[in-house]
Amino acid sequence: MSEGFIEFAIYLTYILVVIAALAVIILPLINAFNDLSSLVKVGIGVGVLLVIFGIGYALSGSELIDAAVKQGVTTGQFKFVGGAITAMYILIFAAIIGIIFTEVNKTLK
Repeated sequence: MSEGFIEFAIYLTYILVVIAALAVIILPLINAFNDLSSLVKVGIGVGVLLVIFGIGYALSGSELIDAAVKQGVTTGQFKFVGGAITAMYILIFAAIIGIIFTEVNKTLK
């Protein structure tokens, strides 16, 4: 294959990925504006996720380790990543509790 064709294919792939990403973002928004109650539910969900991240951010430490300092990581970046990881732990725990609750509820019915 020629180098020109490969370069064309890479640029075409970039364009198609951007079009797909825009479609994934824009089309659900169009549908959400047709039904405003679903938009409120999405807003509540995003708000809950932001609160969970805020809790994780507040619980995370900001003490840098030597390896992070050598890589040029700042305390803000370290605290942000720690908050994201703590939020992930909270969400995993909530998912496990939800699964257990659903299974117990299903067996009792």
